[in-house]
Amino acid sequence: MRDTTRRQFIALSSGIATAGSAALLLRHVPAAAADKPGKKFEIERTPDEWRKLLTPAQYYILRDHGTERAFSHPYDKLYEAGVYNCAGCDLPLYSSTTKYDSRTGWPSFWKPLDNAIGTREDRTLWLMVRTEVHCRRCGGHLGHVFDDGPPPTRLRYCMNGAAMKFVPTRADASQDPKSAEKKL
Repeated sequence: MRDTTRRQFIALSSGIATAGSAALLLRHVPAAAADKPGKKFEIERTPDEWRKLLTPAQYYILRDHGTERAFSHPYDKLYEAGVYNCAGCDLPLYSSTTKYDSRTGWPSFWKPLDNAIGTREDRTLWLMVRTEVHCRRCGGHLGHVFDDGPPPTRLRYCMNGAAMKFVPTRADASQDPKSAEKKL
């Protein structure tokens, strides 16, 4: 009888430890808790103001530091010429010339535009330290950067598609045959 009690205690203890570890691994840290205290951005809004401006998916990613499912956003396979802007404040973030297929299921870039992003240490996953990428103007969470990208930077900016808006590059008017005809 005593061995049964000991086995039950060990089984219960290991179950509790496993559940606690899983809870730490899967915990979700809202943006307010993850931001550095006192960090100010050029554009600041209340949560209610952000909810009025953003879709639920955009709010979840940009303001609650969420992540969309891999392979779920069309920007992962979009390779048209243009610029990817922040969905929260419209700041240009990445050029399509630095986009590549990382085969991770998220839009990936090897370089951001100058003065577009900020980074900070992210310890929201148990036993894993990552570098979070956020919009430098509104602080919206965009994704993470990893050191397994292509040359020349060897960086992979792995972004959430819903955190961005794609703006196609307009054709140069001097290249347009119709505008050339008008000049004649």
